[in-house]
Amino acid sequence: MKLWVVLCLALLCVELQNGVCQQTKRRKDVGENRIRPGGKRVKVRHPKLKDGGGKGQSLLTQVLDKGRFLRLSQTTSMTPGKNMELRCKGTNIGWSYPTYLDTFNDSRLSIKQSDKYSQLILTSPSAADTGSYSCWVIVCDGRECEKDHDHIYASYIYFTDKDNLFVPSAIHFEIVYLRPDRPAVVPCRVTDPQAKASLHREVPAEEITANGTMVTYDPTKGFILQSPSPDHQGVFYCKAVTKGTPQVSIKYQLLYVEVPSGPPFVSLEASPESVRGGDNVNVTCSVLGEPEVDVSFIWSYPGQDHRPVHVQTSWRLVNRGMGHTTRISQSVLTVEDMETIDFGNYMCKAKTEHGETIVTIDIISK
Repeated sequence: MKLWVVLCLALLCVELQNGVCQQTKRRKDVGENRIRPGGKRVKVRHPKLKDGGGKGQSLLTQVLDKGRFLRLSQTTSMTPGKNMELRCKGTNIGWSYPTYLDTFNDSRLSIKQSDKYSQLILTSPSAADTGSYSCWVIVCDGRECEKDHDHIYASYIYFTDKDNLFVPSAIHFEIVYLRPDRPAVVPCRVTDPQAKASLHREVPAEEITANGTMVTYDPTKGFILQSPSPDHQGVFYCKAVTKGTPQVSIKYQLLYVEVPSGPPFVSLEASPESVRGGDNVNVTCSVLGEPEVDVSFIWSYPGQDHRPVHVQTSWRLVNRGMGHTTRISQSVLTVEDMETIDFGNYMCKAKTEHGETIVTIDIISK
């Protein structure tokens, strides 16, 4: 009996020892530190998962000196005068940058595509280059290519200049149109996100307070009027200050717009109304529309390709009472020394970015 008890205790001891050994072994497998021969302790580095380049991970970086890279955030401040190099990973990349760099065909800007990334270089940047810079992956299926909207990376870059707190403009007076159905922006953007900006009316002299509801301020856009009305008309300017003397922006003329967006409203008339052979006639096509929306005219008439005509196009802004401003665009077709072939149906097609309208008029011999 005693022998049986001794054997059971011996077996139990062996099992316990094996368990302790296995547990110790597992702990060493998952431990953060191991000891190499020689007594040095080494930290275990687990393999990193590859970044799939998801929407939350930006592939837009700035190249710094000595081969260092900085992943750009939503806003970035840089020093003017120092060349800027941006890179975006991918074999087929598209870029966006302040439009005026294209408008003036600026030779300071260059874009190069390599096997693994695209490179945007802007030499001698200034306060005027402040704006949004973005890149995106272009996906192609055969000959058709499109922007991958899940892989767009952007950063608003400030080129901070203490002598130019506002982004310089090529003009000294800008018109801002106010519409009742959408917010209006007074685009006095700053070059320093820490600058304190304010909006001022010239006559009567007063400051328009940005209260965060009806009037808000975004340093990347300017002052935003959420619900414009005729009361907001007038000449305005912005003022900004950091630590030194306040600086003033260009002036903005705010005009209230009467005509809503949509296809153009067109009228067509002939002068004189009664025409006979040998007379001269003017056919006027008029469009009433939004102040900043351009109108193109296309004419069709009986003597087309056989008789010479003269076409003159013009436009002007018109105040229509209660502070409402509209734009009248006109195209005048003139036919001199009317002949038989010139009598018939005259058609004018007016086209804008919002649509097109066609009107006709018959000119008959009296």
